[in-house]
Amino acid sequence: MAEADIAFVAAAGAAGLALSVSAWAWRLRNRMLTRAAAADVRQIALESSLADRDAGLGAFGEVYLGLTSDEGGGASHLQGESADMDRVRAVLFGDAEAGDPVAALAATSPENADRLERLRLQGAPCDFLARTPRGVLRVQGRASAGAAWLKLSGEAPQIQDAGGAAEPLTELSPVPAWRVDGTGRLVWANRAWLDEVKAESVSDAVERGIGFDRGADALIAEAARLGMRQEGFRWTSGGGRRRAWRIIAEPLGQTESGEALGAAAFSLDVTEAEETRDTLRRHVEGHDETLNHLADAVAIFGPSKRLAYHNTAFQQLFGIDPAWLDDRPTHAELLDRLRQRRQLPERDDYPAWKAHELEFYGATEAAPDDSWSLPDGRTLRVVRQPHPLGGVLLLFSDITGELDLRSRYNAQIQVQRATLDKLNDAVAVFGSDGRLRLHNEAFERFWSLTPEHLSEAADFDSLAELCKRTAPDPALWLGLKARVADPDPESRVAVSGETRTRDGRLAAWQTRPLPDGATLVAFADVTARRELEQALGEREAALKESQELKRQFVGSVSYELRTPLTTIVGYSELLEAQAALDERARQHAGAIRVAASQLARSIDDVLDMAQIDAGEMDLSLGDVQVRDVLEQCAERVRARVEGRGGVIEVVCPDRIGAVRADQKRLVQALDHLLDNAARSIGEGGQVTLEAARGVGETRFRVTDTGHGIPYHLQAHVFDRYIQRERGGPGVALALVKALIELHGGWAELESEPGRGASFILHLPNDIQPAAAHPELSLERQEGRA
Repeated sequence: MAEADIAFVAAAGAAGLALSVSAWAWRLRNRMLTRAAAADVRQIALESSLADRDAGLGAFGEVYLGLTSDEGGGASHLQGESADMDRVRAVLFGDAEAGDPVAALAATSPENADRLERLRLQGAPCDFLARTPRGVLRVQGRASAGAAWLKLSGEAPQIQDAGGAAEPLTELSPVPAWRVDGTGRLVWANRAWLDEVKAESVSDAVERGIGFDRGADALIAEAARLGMRQEGFRWTSGGGRRRAWRIIAEPLGQTESGEALGAAAFSLDVTEAEETRDTLRRHVEGHDETLNHLADAVAIFGPSKRLAYHNTAFQQLFGIDPAWLDDRPTHAELLDRLRQRRQLPERDDYPAWKAHELEFYGATEAAPDDSWSLPDGRTLRVVRQPHPLGGVLLLFSDITGELDLRSRYNAQIQVQRATLDKLNDAVAVFGSDGRLRLHNEAFERFWSLTPEHLSEAADFDSLAELCKRTAPDPALWLGLKARVADPDPESRVAVSGETRTRDGRLAAWQTRPLPDGATLVAFADVTARRELEQALGEREAALKESQELKRQFVGSVSYELRTPLTTIVGYSELLEAQAALDERARQHAGAIRVAASQLARSIDDVLDMAQIDAGEMDLSLGDVQVRDVLEQCAERVRARVEGRGGVIEVVCPDRIGAVRADQKRLVQALDHLLDNAARSIGEGGQVTLEAARGVGETRFRVTDTGHGIPYHLQAHVFDRYIQRERGGPGVALALVKALIELHGGWAELESEPGRGASFILHLPNDIQPAAAHPELSLERQEGRA
């Protein structure tokens, strides 16, 4: 391309660029003008809104000003409109032209300076009263949107508006407020104060000498005298109720001459707060007292995870030192201490388990119940739930006994079921609602029911319909239903009865009310039992008939035998008395007499035994002198003993006294024993008859030195009608045993083969104490002595 063409193209490009730049600049200028116009409109709107707000705030006699700091962080000053600044300075200094407002507010007191400094640096809110030459300003500070703001409001004289008018802000306040001069005299009070003390005006209150309260008056006087803020708490009575007041007294400063200007006071009604605090305190005390009476252990940890409360059961459950718990350990410290004492569940990873326990502080719902198995064998139920005031509430229950009781209960139920299943009787248990709760296998077999039938039977009526197929007696099932379903105590009694089944069985039934309101019903097949009872009854009747026949036979035979025996004894005695007979014949006659006498005696024994068996023998009780009876019995048998070459000896204490017995039967028993002993001895033998007192009894002992009784026969020596080595039918010793048992005593044998035998009769001292003579008791006591 030629140089001319290049120049032309360059010129054209530059011209196009210039046109483009010009167009862009024009468009940018129009856009900026539009934005500037919109900004002007917004500025006008904001200024109008700000003016409206300032007018609204100024209408209430209050000033809102911003507190700013220099960039160096040093001095502070108020920023705001000049009119507001003038009003503030007028109140602070009495002159709208003089002084730094911030410095003036800080100079009112060191506390106020500190509050302003913390508001400026930290944004801490404040609310205080500042004394000024023209009155008291209330200063409230707040931080908002990165800046600090002050709200200034005053009591008369007030922050004045442009017109110079003033309005006491506290006059309309519901809080009682008043002011006194340097002498303590009331100079001003608002309407709330006057209403509280029942005064028409300040002058009326002064004339009548009325004050808000003695304590409050003394407090405001103290504030005026010392020039320091005073606070107090007072209870007053009025209008039929007690009210609590928080009294705040602020001094108003001093004059140039140093005289106190007085003080202002405010009374804040805190009755509701105090009553709430008292109610809360009593509630907390009652809550703590209730928890201390619980058997479960309670521990409450606050938001800081420190122990805030524990009841007595908690300390006793773990055995922890109360002083250590009073130091409010943390939850982690408590777990560590319990682990050291081996009162926590054994865990492989204790740190992880501990961390899991402490995670509950962030939970919002109660955790499921947990159980701790401690190394000492106890089992604890642990309940964790968030506390309404923050933290965690832990509840520990020792359920070791409960688990043991549950285990034993389940085992008992299993044993009960197994036991019922092994019974032959059909057993069923019905609840108070009439439903079948429990039954055994015999119940199913008795009524020919299956488990399916029982599961379909929803109530007693349904089950009764199934059972009526076997026992169709409607009265039976109506009566059982009354015992099962009727809650009336008169119906819940044990009843029994019998019924017949369709197959001819005789079924006995009975009901028993159970303690839990249930009813047990049992059925048993007593067909075989009734048949056996009938057979036994028939046999008993036959036995009675045979006994009667036996008694008649014995009586008849004994009568038939006694008649010839009497004749034989009589003629034998007559023959013995005949002098014409030689010695040999006389001996024969004597033997006949002795044999006949023994036979008569045996017949008497048999009759006595029959009478005892029939229960027809009555004892004729009396006071029997023991020593006299022993000597009489010994004399009767002495001739026989000495005739066999032996001796007889009586051993008895002199003062043994009497015993209550039938003398005839006692002598009869001793005679049989002595006769038995006399037959057993030989040449040089000895028979001993002795009596001795024991504990509640008198013992009679007959001892011989004969051959004794073999061991295999000793167990049967008192049995009747058994042939013994010594001969005889054996009824004598059986009669002895029966006679002593009629007296309430008993007989025994002591024997060693080859060395003799001893028969001991134990006779109780008091057979019939009511029938005993008084002198008998004295004699027995002397005998025991």
